[in-house]
Amino acid sequence: MRVLVVEDSARLREAVQTGLQRQGFAVDAAADGRQGLLCARTTEYDVIVLDIMLPEMDGLDLLTEARAKGVDAMVLLLTARDAVEDRVKGLQAGADDYLVKPFSFDELVARVQALARRKHGARSTTIRVDDLEVDATAKKVKRGGIDIDLKPREYAILEYLAHRINRPVSRSELEEHVYDEESQVRSNAIDSAICNLRARLNVASCRPLIHTRRGLGYVLSEQGP
Repeated sequence: MRVLVVEDSARLREAVQTGLQRQGFAVDAAADGRQGLLCARTTEYDVIVLDIMLPEMDGLDLLTEARAKGVDAMVLLLTARDAVEDRVKGLQAGADDYLVKPFSFDELVARVQALARRKHGARSTTIRVDDLEVDATAKKVKRGGIDIDLKPREYAILEYLAHRINRPVSRSELEEHVYDEESQVRSNAIDSAICNLRARLNVASCRPLIHTRRGLGYVLSEQGP
C-alpha cells in the first residue's frame, strides 16, 4: 500500500514516514501544501496523512482542491485543533478520518490500516483465498495452516493482489503501489517478485493461486487463468 505524508515538521514527517515504512507501507513525503497537492494529483495513493497547518497551502485547501480534481485516496487529517467545529470542517472538506496531535504512533498505524481496508472494500483484517490467509494487520501469511515467510516487498505485492481478488492488476499498478519514490525499481522487479511469491506459496504442492493474464497482468484467484 502506498501512503503520502504531508507534514511541515521535519522531525514528525520523518518519524511518521520511517515508522510506516517499517510497517510495510511504501511512503512518500511532502513538506508543504503545494508539494503535497502535486504529489496527490500525480501519484495514486491508497492513504494520505495530511496535516492541516501547512505552509504554501493550508491542508483543508489542499484537500478541497484534490477532491475537486478527482483524487480518491483515503485521507487522515492530523491537527493540533481539537474543537468539534474543526473536525466537522475537515470531514466536510473530504477527509475520512481525524487524529489530534499529540498522538500514539500505534493509533496512527491502526487508522492508516483501517483506511486502506476501506479504500479497497475489505471489512476484515484477514483476507482468505482458498486455503491462503493474509493477515493485513500482523502482516502474516498462512497457507493450509502453515506459516509462510515472505520478504517485505513480496508481502506488499501479495496483500495488494489480495485486496483485488479475482481482478487483474497490471505490473505498472503494482509498481505504483508497492514502491515509493525513493525506491530503485528494476525493469523486471515485479516479475521476479511474483516468481518468488509463487514458489513460497507452493506449500505441499498446493494448486497455484497467482495467475498471469496475458496483456493484463497478474490476478490472485482460486480459478485458473
